[in-house]
Amino acid sequence: MQMHQRVDGQEFVSEVYRDRSIAILHRNGRWHVYLDHVLQQKIEFATAEHAVAWLMARVDQGIPARLN
Repeated sequence: MQMHQRVDGQEFVSEVYRDRSIAILHRNGRWHVYLDHVLQQKIEFATAEHAVAWLMARVDQGIPARLN
C-alpha cells in the first residue's frame, strides 16, 4: 500500500486499488478497514496482510462499501 502515516501511535495506510479507495488503520492492536472512505463496521483483523487481502477481495468481487 502506498500512503503511510503514523499519528499518536496509530498507523494508517491507504491506496487506490482498481479505481477504489482502500485503507487500513491500526488502532488498539487491531486493523480496521476502510472501503471507498467508509469504515467497515464490526470488521477487524489481527494483521495488516489479512486486512488488505479482505479489501482487495471485496473490490475484485465488485462488492460495495457497507455503511453500517
